[in-house]
Amino acid sequence: MYTFIAGIILLIIGYFTYGKFVEKMFGVNENRSTPAYTNQDGVDYLPMNSRKNSLIQLLNIAGVGPIFGPIMGALYGPVAFLWIVFGCIFAGAVHDYLTGMISIRNRGAHLPELAGKFLGKVMKHVVNAFAILLLVLVGTVFVTSPAALLHDLMGGWSTMGLIVGAIFLYYIFATLLPIDKIIGRFYPIFGALLLISAIGIGISLVVTGAPIPELSLTNLHPDNAPIFPLLFLTISCGALSGFHATQTPIISRTTQAEKQGRKIFYGMMIAEGVIAMIWAAAAMSLFNGSTGLNELIANGGAAAVVSEASTLMLGAVGGTLAVIGVIVLPITSGDTAFRSARMIIADYVSFSQKKIVNRLWIAVPLFAISFALTKIDFELLWRYFSWANQSTAVIALFVGAMYLYIAKKNYWIPLIPGMFMLMATTTYILNAPIGFGIELSTSYVGAAIISAILIALFFYAAKKNRANSIPLEDDVSGWNKVA
Repeated sequence: MYTFIAGIILLIIGYFTYGKFVEKMFGVNENRSTPAYTNQDGVDYLPMNSRKNSLIQLLNIAGVGPIFGPIMGALYGPVAFLWIVFGCIFAGAVHDYLTGMISIRNRGAHLPELAGKFLGKVMKHVVNAFAILLLVLVGTVFVTSPAALLHDLMGGWSTMGLIVGAIFLYYIFATLLPIDKIIGRFYPIFGALLLISAIGIGISLVVTGAPIPELSLTNLHPDNAPIFPLLFLTISCGALSGFHATQTPIISRTTQAEKQGRKIFYGMMIAEGVIAMIWAAAAMSLFNGSTGLNELIANGGAAAVVSEASTLMLGAVGGTLAVIGVIVLPITSGDTAFRSARMIIADYVSFSQKKIVNRLWIAVPLFAISFALTKIDFELLWRYFSWANQSTAVIALFVGAMYLYIAKKNYWIPLIPGMFMLMATTTYILNAPIGFGIELSTSYVGAAIISAILIALFFYAAKKNRANSIPLEDDVSGWNKVA
């Protein structure tokens, strides 16, 4: 219990201390106009207040990741708390803040465009393909997982196919309509439901004295379960997630002022870390240890853990509301995943999105591909998503490091977690059956060599970019800030 409570307290302290430090290091310009005004188009670019943007950002980034990931990560024991807390403060929130703020400084640009500007033109094409793949995977995963929860919640009386179709129908409207029509109106309500349900379970865990295990030297490294690299890919959302780099530009295009960035980007990642801590604690304490948890996951997946934990902690009515909150999470991230994919493709081919028919030309093929992917085994999709997700986080952290290097600021803040995750993702793909299937010890060596080469190339490019004075931001002179 003490480890869990201390972790929550550290996350909150991290927002007010390290978050403030990162904000000061970046250097907020309160007089600079944001893309919400300079590029206003009434569809994707338009100003919304910070409360609304914060709750939308939370729902955008918090899919099933901060719930399903920590539930799976709970199998490693209390060491999962360490990654959630320190990963969130020093990696995930830094990743989200820098991605959002650099996007604001560059017309609300998405990650592929930022990668092209700061890491080279080749990287723009690579990251564009990678980001679209990730977003389609996310959109697909976030169709099947809430569909399964809804199917269970309704007692199985409705077919999975009908539920999947209904979710896709909602995605079409949310992806195509202006951001203030559905997302801007309903997400703040959904965000409140998400927070209330998570906090309710967290309070119940404390009040009932649930046997949440404490971190100790003996359980720091679970037997027969090497935590590196698997733990750092299993728990992504809630600690560090590249998916967020595809979502923050949505809100960078609706942010009224740069001074709101810490609350919207850094703060909502901390909120997601709190949600992750609560679900990891519930998974560790309610099912008679890792053996019972493993059996429940094997029989019904992480969704079964969500349903069981919600009912145990909050009763039938409260548990149902909590499950609804969890269902909302992936749906409200799935629609913005498709929205981001549409925007990235439109930016890449310079295709205006003011007319709805133009949006349809991009969105319809994306939905068709995603629907076909729903026929593939969920667990296989999740494994590919985990690797693609954290690889995207590495790219985003290196973009942030390059920006700060050119600006002659503290680039180590994003570069250190970026180097760590580069080693983790490379080790994983070398070792995993979905990758090269190389023995783990050999994968460590191979990953170290590959990481060293890529880091050396980063510094070579960084020195060259600084010497060439690569522009850090778009010129918005002549625009009056309206906020």
